[in-house]
Amino acid sequence: MPQRPRPRIDERRFAFELPARTESVARARRLAEERLILWGCGADVRDTVVLVVSELVTNAVVHTASARFVCELREGEERLRISVRDEGGPAGPRIRDCGAEERGRGLILVDALCSAWGADRTGHGTAQVVWAELAHGMAEPC
Repeated sequence: MPQRPRPRIDERRFAFELPARTESVARARRLAEERLILWGCGADVRDTVVLVVSELVTNAVVHTASARFVCELREGEERLRISVRDEGGPAGPRIRDCGAEERGRGLILVDALCSAWGADRTGHGTAQVVWAELAHGMAEPC
């Protein structure tokens, strides 16, 4: 008997915009976690995504000249993608050797937790989107 194709997961998307201020980092974590709970994601996925959101949003707040940022969660059949669009800054994201410093480890964490990450210019001045992906093979689907 022929095997039936696996049902396709419709892509789910959630985006929000906040001011690029330090207090917005906690709000972004809460909004992401609340949405993942609504989507039925497990605690491990939620914890990982919330940490990645925190790191990407913190980078947009601390390292760009943005007044606002947009965070988006997008879950499809093969991956869950987290992206943060800022209004730009002097340099793109990079992993730094921070030695004993506590700051500067965000992208090292993102690199360790995610199957892929990167940054793309939006075409509007120095604005960019920094994104990270969790493959469903790395974590249970939501």
